[in-house]
Amino acid sequence: MGKDDFSKIPNGTAGIEDRMAVLWTHGVNTGRLTMEEFVAATSTNAAKIFNIYPRKGSIAVGADADIVIWDPEATKTISAKTHHQNIDFNIFEGMEVKGLAAHTIANGKLVWSNGELRAEKGAGRYVKRPAYQSMFGALGKQADLARPSKVERE
Repeated sequence: MGKDDFSKIPNGTAGIEDRMAVLWTHGVNTGRLTMEEFVAATSTNAAKIFNIYPRKGSIAVGADADIVIWDPEATKTISAKTHHQNIDFNIFEGMEVKGLAAHTIANGKLVWSNGELRAEKGAGRYVKRPAYQSMFGALGKQADLARPSKVERE
């Protein structure tokens, strides 16, 4: 797909709906991540990488009103039979997770509540962002510093 029309290339990987729960289960619940690191990885840092911070990834005046209320004790078994994605498989099929989004507020509206999707089709909006941002410059500098260099010897 997409050979002659790039807009028909499939996007990403199935399982996006469950990635936060998987990260919480195998990160926070195992002690590999703190709760604060989980929040940073799933909101602030991601928003910075995509150059949409502080509009996204922060709770501040002028930022979008997008907030997830997390229940660290909630559990479920991931399955394509019960997910909300428009795809017939799930890369996390059968995985048991502990820690789920209880409520999600997007643009000031409750769009997820205890397993019930309340989002309205077409309610989302495009968030414009520059194609190149400071993260790419920093990654380039890091790569340059890590590159082996010749050592002059007498």
